[in-house]
Amino acid sequence: CRCRRIISEERERIIKMLHNIVAEFLGTALMILFGVGVHCDEVLNKTKYRGSGHLFAITTWGFGITVVLFVFGGVCLNPAMALAQAILGMISWKCFIPYCVAEFLGALCGACIVYVMYADHFKASEGVVDPVAIRNIFSTNPNIRNLPRNFFVEAFATFVFLSSVLGIAHTSEEILPIGVGILVWAIGMGLGGPTGFAMNQARDLGPRLAYTLLPIQNKTDNDWQYGLLVPGIAPFVGAVCAALFAKGFLGM
Repeated sequence: CRCRRIISEERERIIKMLHNIVAEFLGTALMILFGVGVHCDEVLNKTKYRGSGHLFAITTWGFGITVVLFVFGGVCLNPAMALAQAILGMISWKCFIPYCVAEFLGALCGACIVYVMYADHFKASEGVVDPVAIRNIFSTNPNIRNLPRNFFVEAFATFVFLSSVLGIAHTSEEILPIGVGILVWAIGMGLGGPTGFAMNQARDLGPRLAYTLLPIQNKTDNDWQYGLLVPGIAPFVGAVCAALFAKGFLGM
C-alpha cells in the first residue's frame, strides 16, 4: 500500500508539472500574440492601426498580460520570474529549466503565428517600411546603444517589475491579473523608453529567433550580441535582486 501511495503521489506530481509546463507554453504564446501583434499593427503597411503609437502598443501589452493571467492563473511567463520564484521556494528548482524552455518555445510559436496572420502586410511593407522597424516588431533594441547603461536599465526595470508583482501577489493576490497589467503599463510608460523594456528573456529571444527563421524579405542584422547580453542576462540580475528584496523586506 505504501508503494502504491508513493507511485500515485509521484504520478500526480508529474501530471501537475506537465500541466504547468503546458500552461507556461500556452500563456507565453498568447502574450506574444498580443504583444508582437500590436507592433505589427503599429508598424506594417496597410494595417488598420498603422502609426497608432507606443501608447497604443504599451496598453495592449498590459491588457494582454492581464488576460493571460486570468486564463492561465499564476504562470510565470518569464524565465526571470521563474528564477525569482525558485529562489524564494515558490516553485521547485526542478521546474526552472522546463519552465524556461516552455516559455521560450511558446514565445517563438506565438511570434510565428503572428507572422502568418500578418504575412500579406509584411509583403506590402517590403521596400516601404524601414527594415530596422520591422525587426523591432519582434525584439527590443535601444535607439541609443550604450551596452552598460542598457544592461542597467533592463536589470533595474526587471527588479522593479518582479518586486512589484511579488508584492501584489503577497498583499492583494485576488487582483493580481489586473495589478500586473497596470504595472506593465506604468513601467512601459515610465521606464520603457531607453530599451523597450523586455524584462523577460522569452519575450525577446523567442521572437528574435522567429525573425531569424521566418521568410521576411530585406532583413537587417538581428543584433544577437545585444539580445543575448541585455534582454538575455540583465533580467536574471534583476530577478535575483527582486527575490532578495521580497525575502528581506516583504517577508516572503
